[in-house]
Amino acid sequence: MSPQTPVFDPSRTALLVMHYQTDIMELFPSVAPALLSHTRQLCDAARHAGVAVYFAKIHFSPGYPEVSPLNKNGQGIKQLGLFVHDRISPELGQRDNEPLIIAHRASVFHGTDLQVRLSAQGIDTLILVGVASTGVMLSTIAHASDADYRLYSVKDCCYDPDAVVHEHLFATAFESRTTVLSLADALALLR
Repeated sequence: MSPQTPVFDPSRTALLVMHYQTDIMELFPSVAPALLSHTRQLCDAARHAGVAVYFAKIHFSPGYPEVSPLNKNGQGIKQLGLFVHDRISPELGQRDNEPLIIAHRASVFHGTDLQVRLSAQGIDTLILVGVASTGVMLSTIAHASDADYRLYSVKDCCYDPDAVVHEHLFATAFESRTTVLSLADALALLR
């Protein structure tokens, strides 16, 4: 092993499962079953390896008081009328001891206590999965990279309705800030 190859330490690692929630999965019915199956495999492997599993969802109060009229993305979300009464996709088997981070913006770090929680647990490595690549993944990877986390992204557990942009992000922005893994690579890492 070269001096630059980090040693994978499960006790200092968290799997961050982002926006795997019922309203979002219902928007993408043709791909949701495969995404949920892949991500459940990853969650179970992380649990077995002793890696902390965190869930994050985008959520708003009735009437969307958290959405600024200046926030174009937030206005689009408000028009959809979603993310008020949904929940984490039950197919992932979230356990009682697995934290749920509630975010009102694309990044699961913005305006949440996620960074404090991770720091308190000594976590410096994140495995990131989420829907969509142009939203939660892009925003969260940018923040986490700037905050000096060691990052992995699992491409088979991410999705974006724009397949061209999805592929481009993984080949450029995500590759430059994370170690991009297939599901098979991630499962091997967690063994």
